[in-house]
Amino acid sequence: MRSRRSCVLVTVVETRGSSPQKPGARMLVFPDGSFKGTLGGGCVEGDLWYQARRLFKEGGDARVIRRTLNADLAARDGMVCGGTMTFLLEPFFDDSPLPPELDELEQAILGKTPVALVTVVEDPQSNMPAGTRWLVRGDGTVKGPSNARRLAPEVVTLAKQLAPYGDNRLFTTPAGLQVFVEGITAPATLILLGAGHVNKAIADLAGYLDFRIIVVDDRSDLADRERFPCADAVWVEPYDRALQQMQISHNSFIIAATRGHKFDDQAVKHALATPARYIGILGSQRKVLMIVRHLLQEGLAPDQLKRIYAPVGLDIGALTPEEIAVSVLAEVIMVRRGGSGTSLRIPDDEYLSRFPLSDANP
Repeated sequence: MRSRRSCVLVTVVETRGSSPQKPGARMLVFPDGSFKGTLGGGCVEGDLWYQARRLFKEGGDARVIRRTLNADLAARDGMVCGGTMTFLLEPFFDDSPLPPELDELEQAILGKTPVALVTVVEDPQSNMPAGTRWLVRGDGTVKGPSNARRLAPEVVTLAKQLAPYGDNRLFTTPAGLQVFVEGITAPATLILLGAGHVNKAIADLAGYLDFRIIVVDDRSDLADRERFPCADAVWVEPYDRALQQMQISHNSFIIAATRGHKFDDQAVKHALATPARYIGILGSQRKVLMIVRHLLQEGLAPDQLKRIYAPVGLDIGALTPEEIAVSVLAEVIMVRRGGSGTSLRIPDDEYLSRFPLSDANP
């Protein structure tokens, strides 16, 4: 049920260097001084809270504020920061018309077709005020203010790329128009098929990450809310039935770690019928090859099986359930964020090339 209440929406649209929050972080400030969300805490958040309250008193349109996190400010807040942050402040009043794109945004968040929201941050030609918005659909159609100039094709292309992943980017067009492009989709959801020791460790660790966590098992003694305190939902259901009932989006990540080949076969078969971005199987290479052979015998196409990450995880020599959880979630994060999974270590020969012995030992 919708309710209307005056507020100022403060959004982080850009960060450079070290900062306490990343683009897309938001805070709502209300006329009575209460707020929801966070910009990272500390003096910067307090300053933006003050600036938002000024908008209620002084009126005015959306505005952009930039703050530099210098050493003095970082020391005062006990943070290790030394970057810059750009914020967009947008006032909304209880008598303002509802945004026309609200219905489609709600449907995207609920797991329907992803969309992208394009918001003007700065326009050097002063044709459009900050806060002007367009909605970009997956087919490239655009919904926005009729009096605004046409959205640049490169922005539409970027919006279509970001929409399914829920990612965001500050983008400047060749004409100098600066826009904040953010994909709107269902929250990143980690679906754990099986409530054994490894998925228990994965759920505990994933509780510190930005995932919605769902655990599925047909054994009520294991699929228990007390055993999985970090889970947003625990389903006591057969795996196939649970997957058929869920709203699974491209922003879903499925890990099959059931109690046997028969259950893994069916769990993976039904997972492949969903648009999930990641489908992983826990187990040895021998176990994985057996599952793949069974699925091919059941008529699944080889191209479908290429979607599987198996055995799950990155090779870090993990042995215990907790170490395996680190390995698995590292791979999930790699897929989600577009990483390579390679070591960040500087090669030995590069150390020597950058710091000749004559310089290191004067």
